[in-house]
Amino acid sequence: MLLELRRVTVSVAGRVVLKEINMEIGRREVHVLLGPNGAGKSTLLKAIMGLPDYDVVEGEMYFEDVNLLNLKPYERAKLGIALSHQNPPKLSIRTSYFFTKLIEKYGGNFKEFIDYCRKLNIEHLIDRELFRGFSGGEIKRVELLTVLSQRPKLALLDEPDSGVDIDSIVLVGSLINDLVDRGASILLVTHTGTILKYLRKIDVVHVLIGGKLIYSGDPGILPKLFALGYERFLNYISTC
Repeated sequence: MLLELRRVTVSVAGRVVLKEINMEIGRREVHVLLGPNGAGKSTLLKAIMGLPDYDVVEGEMYFEDVNLLNLKPYERAKLGIALSHQNPPKLSIRTSYFFTKLIEKYGGNFKEFIDYCRKLNIEHLIDRELFRGFSGGEIKRVELLTVLSQRPKLALLDEPDSGVDIDSIVLVGSLINDLVDRGASILLVTHTGTILKYLRKIDVVHVLIGGKLIYSGDPGILPKLFALGYERFLNYISTC
C-alpha cells in the first residue's frame, strides 16, 4: 500500500474539520475526492502534506509503511509526495523549477524543464514573476509543472479544473494521465467533476460531506452522484 489513513481526524485553529478519515491508495491508482465547498477536501490534502496549522489530532497516516506524522513537509516531499501549489512564492517559473530541484539535492535538467513547459504551453511565461498577470488556466498549468518536476510517487492535486477554460482542462487531464503512466498515484480533488471525463481511468471515488467520508468505492456511482447532487446523494447513501 502506498498511502494509508486510519481514522484520521484533523483540526484547523482548534476546530475539527475532518473526522475519522479512512483511505488506502495503492500504486498507480487514481483516486478522486469530491464534495461540496467547505467539506474539507483541501484540508485533507494539506494534512497529508503536513502543512502547518493542519493538525492531525487523532489517527494514523502511513506512506510506504513510514509514519508520516513524525515527518515535516519537506521530508514527506523527499519520500515522493507532491502537492499542487496554491500560494507559491513570487518567483519566475524558471527559478521556481530549479529551486525545487535544489531542495531535492540534484540539479535541474533544463531540457526536461523546457519539455514540460512545451507540453503545458507555458514557454512564454518562464521568466515572468510567478502568477502575476497569469490567466486561471496558466496558473493551474504552472501548479502542475511543480508537481511534474518532482517526479512524485503520489500527486495531490487540488481542483485543477476550477476556474479554467476547457482547453486547459483537456491539457491538465492529459498530463495527469502521463503522470500515472510514469508510475505515480493520484489523489485528485474536484468540486464539479469536469476533469474526470479526460482521465483514462479512475480506480476509487471518495465523497466527503461535512468533514466525513460518506462513500469510498466504485466510480460507477458518479452518474448517480451528479444526477442527485451532494445533499440528495447523502440521503441516498444513508438509505442504501
